[in-house]
Amino acid sequence: MGIFSRMNDIVQSNINVMLDKAEDPHKVLRLLIQEMEETRNQLRLISAKNLAEQKTLTRRITQLEKVAHSWTEKAELALSKDKEALAKSALIEKQKVEGEIEHIQGNLAIIADNLAKLSDDASKLNAKLTEAQHKQKSFAQREQTGVIRLKATQTNARHDIAAAMEKFERYESKVEALEAKVDAYEVVPSAASVDAQFAAMERDDKIEAELAELKQRLAERAKQHA
Repeated sequence: MGIFSRMNDIVQSNINVMLDKAEDPHKVLRLLIQEMEETRNQLRLISAKNLAEQKTLTRRITQLEKVAHSWTEKAELALSKDKEALAKSALIEKQKVEGEIEHIQGNLAIIADNLAKLSDDASKLNAKLTEAQHKQKSFAQREQTGVIRLKATQTNARHDIAAAMEKFERYESKVEALEAKVDAYEVVPSAASVDAQFAAMERDDKIEAELAELKQRLAERAKQHA
């Protein structure tokens, strides 16, 4: 059973009803707490994986921003040497780097959303775990004072537990898809040829505009040094 399937059923579970139907409430509660603790540990591992990926992508963006700035400087140098074609090529490379940065920023947004959901799940799980632990302490106190009397359950109690397990299994396929989404960080875009032509036109317009801006900046510098 997937971790998110367990999470969902733990959060929605009614501990009191579960224990009332259990043949051995102590054993059921002990197993439930163990399940919660194991699930919490797995949530921490998934969160750690997301955080590590987030740091890696953030560092990559910093590196790419430096590369983009370097291409700008190269374009300026080319223009200062009257090599406009070379300057335009440098700006095209800069645009490619900026596209990669934008793609990585999209992945970072996905990771941030995953981390927010994981944090929310962890809070709900901790609340449920605290409830179960308090119930366990209550059992221990009632046992010591001799107030509690364990009652044997009917066959239908076991049937209810089996039915609950079947419900868990029905959710597993949906949850596995969610787990795959948590681990998916890369988005592979596709575009039709017509869209690619329009994108190229827009790119060329942007290059020409930035090229003109560089020319004007260099001209102003030349005037200042004249």
